[in-house]
Amino acid sequence: MEATGVYWKPCFYALEDRFEVRLCNAHHVKNVPGRKTDTSDAAWLADVIAHGMVRASFVPPVPIRELRDLTRYRKRQHDIRAAEVQRLEKVLQDAGIKLTSVASGVLTMGVLTMSGRNMIDALIAGERDPAVLAEMAIGRMRNKLPGLTEALSGHFGPHHAVTARQILDHVDFLDSRIAVVSEQISQRMVPFTAPVDLLVAIPGISQHSAEVVIAETGGDMSRFPSPAHLASWAGVAPGNHESAGKRRRVGTTNGTGGCDARSSSRPGPRQGPRPATSVPNTVRSQPGVVPTRRPWPLLTASPT
Repeated sequence: MEATGVYWKPCFYALEDRFEVRLCNAHHVKNVPGRKTDTSDAAWLADVIAHGMVRASFVPPVPIRELRDLTRYRKRQHDIRAAEVQRLEKVLQDAGIKLTSVASGVLTMGVLTMSGRNMIDALIAGERDPAVLAEMAIGRMRNKLPGLTEALSGHFGPHHAVTARQILDHVDFLDSRIAVVSEQISQRMVPFTAPVDLLVAIPGISQHSAEVVIAETGGDMSRFPSPAHLASWAGVAPGNHESAGKRRRVGTTNGTGGCDARSSSRPGPRQGPRPATSVPNTVRSQPGVVPTRRPWPLLTASPT
């Protein structure tokens, strides 16, 4: 069966319990250009499978499919939330409120800080005095009161208030939906506690990122012959393009739809020391110095 978007799923799920079904990557079973029909495609697939010319794609078991659907949906919700926060920034800029110019972390990475949220809520409620708005800053932002007072001196009008209110309500709604989905993911991650503990020990891997890796790979590394195969399958390995003895620059390969670095939701800060693969440029440039590399720890624990 050739993988075509999501339309292969109903047929695959209906047939997988009756006999062995192989899902093939369409890129690996291309026929001669200009002679493509559904009938010829079916005959070509039967021919290449009979001769063992194509490998079956990885289709995870049902529990992993459910987990993958939830993690990918959560990522989409995070993307929508980030877009809404960016839209709020445009509204503030249109109103002459340069809040992010003084405190860049107010709307960074789609996260509204408590200080920024209080100021925006006050603007929506009708408060226009910059000094009063600046006094709502808490924590380290209070060190920037003069700059905040100047940045909050804009022309925030009624239509800005209506738009900002709708955006904030939508952000709150998305937060509640994300919390519900995250709770469902946490319940399904109970059998994968050991692999998650291994993943979060890697610097830069948060709990959400570990959940995405488990959902995409299934947590069973025996499916992949080596770490290089896993990296290539996930789409984080460089591609190869060599012709007539010349190698051309190419990007990373197209891997699974949710296991790249951008798929993690709200990635946490770097934890622990820097990884051993991070070697200063001054060390790399020294002759005779070979940087040491730490092997990528595989998830040896399988779900039970």
